[in-house]
Amino acid sequence: MTRVNRNFGDTIQKEAIPAVSADVIFASSRFPNYKIGANNQILYPKEDPKVLSMKEVVARETSLLLEQQNRLSVRDLASKFEKGLAAAAKLSEEARLREAASLEKHVLLKKLRDALESLKGRVAGRNKDDVEEAIAMVEALAVQLTQREGELIQEKAEVKKLAKFLKQASEDAKKLVDEERAFARAEIENARAAVQIVEEALQEQEQISRASGKQDLEELMKEVQEARRIKMLHQPSKVMDMEHELRALRIQLAEKSKHSLLLQKELARSKRIEENLSHLYELGGAEILGSYLRIKRCSDIAPELSQCSIQWYRISSEGGKKELISGASKSVYAPEPFDVGRILLAEIIYDGQLIKLTTTGAIDPAAGLGNYVEALVRKHDVEFTVVVTQMNGSDHPSESIHVLHVGKMRMKLCKGKTTIAKEYYSSSMQLCGVRGGGNAAAQALFWQANKGLSVVLAFESERDRNAAIMLARRFAFDCNIMLAGPDDRDL
Repeated sequence: MTRVNRNFGDTIQKEAIPAVSADVIFASSRFPNYKIGANNQILYPKEDPKVLSMKEVVARETSLLLEQQNRLSVRDLASKFEKGLAAAAKLSEEARLREAASLEKHVLLKKLRDALESLKGRVAGRNKDDVEEAIAMVEALAVQLTQREGELIQEKAEVKKLAKFLKQASEDAKKLVDEERAFARAEIENARAAVQIVEEALQEQEQISRASGKQDLEELMKEVQEARRIKMLHQPSKVMDMEHELRALRIQLAEKSKHSLLLQKELARSKRIEENLSHLYELGGAEILGSYLRIKRCSDIAPELSQCSIQWYRISSEGGKKELISGASKSVYAPEPFDVGRILLAEIIYDGQLIKLTTTGAIDPAAGLGNYVEALVRKHDVEFTVVVTQMNGSDHPSESIHVLHVGKMRMKLCKGKTTIAKEYYSSSMQLCGVRGGGNAAAQALFWQANKGLSVVLAFESERDRNAAIMLARRFAFDCNIMLAGPDDRDL
C-alpha cells in the first residue's frame, strides 16, 4: 500500500510564487481583523461603541448648533459658525484620506487576487480548493470595500453640503454682526447728540436764570434808592407808613410763631398717645393663606377685646385703597384667596380711641395650592367632604358627614342620597371664607346658595377649604359670574 504524505510544502517551490510588488503601500501594519462565518461569509467584529461614525458626528454637531442658535449672542453665533466651518473642513480632509486609503486597499486586493490566481495554477487537490476559497473571500472583501466606498462618497457629499451651509451661515452671521455694530454706532451718535442738546438747554436755562436774578436785584436796588430819595426830600409820611407796615408784619410773625409752637406740642402729644395705644395690642399668627390672624393683648392695662369694637379691612398693595370686609368684626380672622397679595388692617375702637394694627406685609399664597387647583379644574365635578355647622344663621346640631359638589355649572350639597341644596351659579349666590369663629375659621366657608338658604361648612383641612373657594370662583367666572362674599362685588 502506498503511504500518502500530507506535507505537500516541498512539492511547491517557494521561488515559484511571485512576490508582491514593491510599489504597494499598506495602510496598516497588520492583517484585517475579520472572521469567516457560515457559507464563507466574512464577518467583521463590532466596532467600539465609543467611536462615532462621521455621519453621527456631523448630525450631533448640527443639532447642537441649532439648539444653541437662539440663546447665543451675535458674536458668539459667528464664532460658532466659524468653528463649525473648520470642523467641516477637517471632516472633508479626513474623508479625502479615507478615500486614498480605500484606493490603496483596492490595489492590495487586486494584487492579492492576482497572486492567488497564479498560485491556483500551481497547486492541485485540496490546496486548490483552499486557494479558490481564498479567492472567493478576496472577491467578497472587494464587494464590501465597494459598498464602503459608496457610503464614503455619500458621507463626503453630506460633508460638502454641511460645509457649504456653515460657510453661508458664517457669512450671514458676519453680516449680522456688521449690521448690529453699525446700528450700535448710530445709537451712540444719537445719544451723544441728545446729550449735547440737553447740555445746551441747561446752559441756556442757566443764562436765563442769571439774567432774571440780575434784573430782580436791579429792581430791588431801584426801590431802595427810591425810598432813600423820599427820605432825603423830607417826606416822612411814606417812610412812617412803611415802618408801621413792617412793625405790623413783625407782630403777625410773632403770633404765627407762637401758634406754630402750640400746634407742634399738640402733635407731639397726640403721637405719644397713639404710640402708647398701638403697644396695647398686636397681631399674632402666620401671614399666609391657610392660617388665621388673632388680635392679642400686649399689656395688662389694655381693655378687654370684648369691650372694644373691631373691624377688619383689606388694603391694596398698589393704590393703598382700604376695603371693608363685611362681617369681619371678631378678634380672629382667617385670610381667604381674595386676601392674597393684600395687606390686612384691623381697627380697634375703645372709648373714642382708634387703634390700627396691620400685617407686616401682603398675605402670601399657600405652597402648592395653585397646582392643586389647576389639577382639579380638569375634572367636571369635584367632591369635598364637609360638616354643616350653621344653617340660615343658626347652629346646626347634627355633625353628620355631607358632600359638597363643585361643578362647572353649579354647586350641590348632599347628605347620602338626599340633596339639601343644588343651585346654578348666579349673581345672588355668595361664597367666601368664614369671617370669624375661632381657630377653626381657616377650615370653614360661608355659602349662600340663594336668598333663602345659607350654610357654614367645615372642611377636613385648610387646603380643601381654599381649593373649594378658588375652584368655585373659577367655574363661576367662566359663566360670567363674580362669586364673592357679602359686599365684595366691587373686588
